[in-house]
Amino acid sequence: MKFKTLALLALLSLGVVSCKEKTVSDQENSAVTQTKSGNLTTDELKTEINGITHRSYAAYNPDLEGPLPVVFVLPEWWGLNDYVKNRVHQLAELGYYAVGVDYYGDQKVVDTPEEAKKLASHFYEIPIDARRMFDAAKHQVSLVDKADYNKMAIIGYCFGGAQALNMGRISDDFKGVVSFHGNLSTGIRAKNKSVQYLVLNGAADEMVSQEEIASFKKEMDSAKIKYTFIDYPDAKHAFTNPKATEIGKKHGLDIAYNKEADEKSWNEMKKFLEEIFK
Repeated sequence: MKFKTLALLALLSLGVVSCKEKTVSDQENSAVTQTKSGNLTTDELKTEINGITHRSYAAYNPDLEGPLPVVFVLPEWWGLNDYVKNRVHQLAELGYYAVGVDYYGDQKVVDTPEEAKKLASHFYEIPIDARRMFDAAKHQVSLVDKADYNKMAIIGYCFGGAQALNMGRISDDFKGVVSFHGNLSTGIRAKNKSVQYLVLNGAADEMVSQEEIASFKKEMDSAKIKYTFIDYPDAKHAFTNPKATEIGKKHGLDIAYNKEADEKSWNEMKKFLEEIFK
């Protein structure tokens, strides 16, 4: 899922977009989902951009007092599927207001690499649209009483990992960014030093070259940005997704699930979030 990208200078000056939808404080779209740790409340955060309704998926534990730190979850190029929603639930169980961001609109999910590439490449090639869409979701979160807008982080997977790094590069609204098996070089360079990075990479990921890794580290070191880079032995692209091996075989993609790397990387993320939200 690697594309040649085009960075737009206008991206750096783009502000938060306004939203036409009413605020989510009415919570008319809320529902309760039963989980092993109790009841989670889920919200659908809607905003309209260019005639498309984006329906980001949020979850939190209503029994926890006060505003909760916010963690955005940016999906693989397949879209806002059940895998992403499960990650949102896991983060909510950890005590966060977690938000799975709907990039494609109407929670669209695709099944083939051809469809995914067509939709995802737009955000690589026109990153100003990625910023506009993400800022709309972020604005909706700012209207939620249960969300602490002063404590925000982003995690992302594959396509979402690259997008998470980009948002951290151009905005200081976040305490930290976590990339799981995401591409590292997108044509956008870091402009601030306040965001910390945790990059969780598969050492056997053929979609992230050694040259790309070296370039990313040079970028971070040159900008004097605090980051941690972890390589997981024998882990390929998409190593956190339990369905990756099956998907890879079906579509001829060099991706595979790695249980050990999945569990270790999730624990690294948990420690990272606890540290940045102190």
